[in-house]
Amino acid sequence: MSFYTKYLRNTLFLYFLFLLTSCEEPFTPEVLERPNNFLVVSGFINSNGPTAIKLSRTQNLSEEGGPAMETRATVTVAEENGPTYLLRETAAGTYTSGRLPIQNSKRYRLVIKAGGKDYASDYVEVKQTPVIDKISWQAESDGLQFMVTTHDDQNNTRFYRWEYEETWEYRAYYYSEYEYVNGEMQYRRPENDIYLCWQNNSSKNILINNTVKLSQDVVSNYPLLKLPANSDKLANKYSLLVKQYAQSKESYEYWDALKKNTENIGTLFDPLPTQLTGNITCLTDPAEPVIGFINISSVEEKRIFVNKSELPTGWRPPSMHCTIDTVAVKDLKEHFSSGFNIPVSMIYSDMGAFLGYSGASSTCADCRVYGTKTKPDFWQ
Repeated sequence: MSFYTKYLRNTLFLYFLFLLTSCEEPFTPEVLERPNNFLVVSGFINSNGPTAIKLSRTQNLSEEGGPAMETRATVTVAEENGPTYLLRETAAGTYTSGRLPIQNSKRYRLVIKAGGKDYASDYVEVKQTPVIDKISWQAESDGLQFMVTTHDDQNNTRFYRWEYEETWEYRAYYYSEYEYVNGEMQYRRPENDIYLCWQNNSSKNILINNTVKLSQDVVSNYPLLKLPANSDKLANKYSLLVKQYAQSKESYEYWDALKKNTENIGTLFDPLPTQLTGNITCLTDPAEPVIGFINISSVEEKRIFVNKSELPTGWRPPSMHCTIDTVAVKDLKEHFSSGFNIPVSMIYSDMGAFLGYSGASSTCADCRVYGTKTKPDFWQ
């Protein structure tokens, strides 16, 4: 082999190697920034309970903070060739009503006046949601899996969506027997107990499923969420409330596209973003995009509880790094007046002499740091 041939071969090898490594360089496209103030409509019309619609505005990626809520709008539910029902703004950008006189044989739409423009959804039919057959759970090697099972004997639903609300007990690491009030240490009264609290959370992911390809309209053990085996939510008692909604085919397709755009992006094998096509139009300017899809359905709910005693004995929440300090009587004001430290109990010497009080940080002795003392009405 000649020197020229060896040189050419080595040169080509290095060239192709350079191309391969160049393909691994990350590519970050420039983000197109332009005026971005489109209406976003969230919520649905509830045929068997209160209705809540949230209005906000889109924002550019570079903008900090949450989206601006659309306040002082006029929001109504209009029956086709029939009456209209006004929703009232009960919080910034949130418009609600009690149970509306929805008739299953009628069609309805949402009408909005906001920002000097008129918006309206298509007229949609009322969907009847079948009951939830059961909410079940299964202890697996890596956590607790929750599932939902439902069916429609009439084979009319086919498209389903779920949301859930979590509630769990939270107990402080230390039980505080005393409280520092008006410069004095006193025994903590029962109504001032800060040991037991409750925490809440709601679903963030889009949970949808369909039975179009099945001969029977049955959803069996659809996975809703999984809690890690060491989750602090399972430390005492846990409750899961599942809400089920029947969807139209168009509504399901909207939620499916939204799910792909928001949850499945990140690798070469994930689907590319698609344009969301809702059923809400700006009547004033039909070319203006509007984000959202209005569906009308009843809501079915089911709640279950899980006690710590039902779980595998080896499951333990992560331990908090909590320590106890000894505080002399002369130092009580300096140590406890700010509320950052919480008195726990009296301390005595081995000979029975009173030495002072033990104390811990509020994160270890005050459950209100992570939850609320208000016991839920449904709590068993």
